[in-house]
Amino acid sequence: MLTYRFANENDCGLILEFIRALAAYEKMSDQVVATESLLREWIFEKQKAEVIFACEDGKEVGFALFFHNFSTFLGRAGIYLEDLFVLPEYRGKGYGKGLLRKLAQITEERGCGRLEWWCLDWNKPSIDLYKSLGAEPMDEWTTYRLTGEKLKEMAK
Repeated sequence: MLTYRFANENDCGLILEFIRALAAYEKMSDQVVATESLLREWIFEKQKAEVIFACEDGKEVGFALFFHNFSTFLGRAGIYLEDLFVLPEYRGKGYGKGLLRKLAQITEERGCGRLEWWCLDWNKPSIDLYKSLGAEPMDEWTTYRLTGEKLKEMAK
């Protein structure tokens, strides 16, 4: 039976395990610099993000990390899904769809105006899932990012 639970501060190691598994799947393991300490600080102390787990018979088999953003056009907050990942051996059971359904419920319960996320262009299984649920790709938008030295230069 699939259930959901919000992560607590004692789950930082487990959250990091899921982040590393996701990074390996996306062939981006070299980019993970997160630590349990950083996750504890930013997720639980500063409350900048939230995590829910999908659990099969009490075992965490998937996770979603999300936070609030804001739409000026809607005049209200939304939820941005940063990461969603289901362990490979539990895929094909509807758990990814279940996590998205749970996030949609949270979005509605909180009165938020939208639920949105990014997806890598090569991730066809996820794209197919998202489209099957009625999610629309935002093809007319390009994501921009400042990090590292470029961010430091801009901040001067």
